[in-house]
Amino acid sequence: MFKRIALIANKNGQKITETLRSVYHTLLNRNIDIVLNSFSANLMQHPEHRTVPDEQLPLQCDMAIAIGGDGTMLWAAQLLADYDVPLLGINRGRLGFLADIPADSVDEHLQQILDGHYIEDERIQLHCQVERDNKIIKEGHAFNDIIVQKWNIAKLIELTTYVDQTLLHSQRSDGMIISSPTGSTAYALSGGGPILHPALDALVLVPICPHTLSNRPIVIDGNSRIEIVVGTPEIDHASLTCDGEISCNLLTGDRIIIYKKNKKIRLIHPPGYDHFSTLRAKLQWG
Repeated sequence: MFKRIALIANKNGQKITETLRSVYHTLLNRNIDIVLNSFSANLMQHPEHRTVPDEQLPLQCDMAIAIGGDGTMLWAAQLLADYDVPLLGINRGRLGFLADIPADSVDEHLQQILDGHYIEDERIQLHCQVERDNKIIKEGHAFNDIIVQKWNIAKLIELTTYVDQTLLHSQRSDGMIISSPTGSTAYALSGGGPILHPALDALVLVPICPHTLSNRPIVIDGNSRIEIVVGTPEIDHASLTCDGEISCNLLTGDRIIIYKKNKKIRLIHPPGYDHFSTLRAKLQWG
């Protein structure tokens, strides 16, 4: 099974530290080789234990455990994006759609997983590139969503969207969310988009506060190629973000190409994991 496990944290706090130490000692008692990212090592204060730079982490483990909230999971997914390393999340944040092991039952669930009793599912990722003057100036990827949005202004931005080279619409809005099924419960949901089951091979496009009220979210095939052209005449008024991190500022005429990445994220869940149960609990459906 899993012989070398990386522990990932990216923020401080007493709760994070307590859970990190609990996981650490559980793995240690199972004689598992533990690798710490630099932030985890600082929290653990174990200078004698092996610490590796973030960019080398996927090469040094056969499973990663992210301890924090969904933001930590997204950051861990960024690190593992090009590697076939499964990811387990322990929730010390708020909602915890991705980090689904509660902190009060870490040892129980972790022991089951280490014994080989777990559920694994694969989630699609998104890839994007920004073209300016027929040159690629930026590339990135996202687990949840890629967003084109206004920046530092109160004005709407102008976007023209194509799907597989066919015009979808031109609009003036605060921006556009392009979400994976996993990300459909994040910003896309707040923008009025539908919830997609994570097993679907689909993408969702959600306009952000469109000026035309009939401009609604749309679900498209997961193999589609999306192209968004920025028509805003003012410069530095739009930006591109991948999973909440600003990738670059956009200029008039920039073309953002978005499509499904050729690698998936492998998520590990405890036995009995049920996506609908998660929705009921997190969204308080009763």
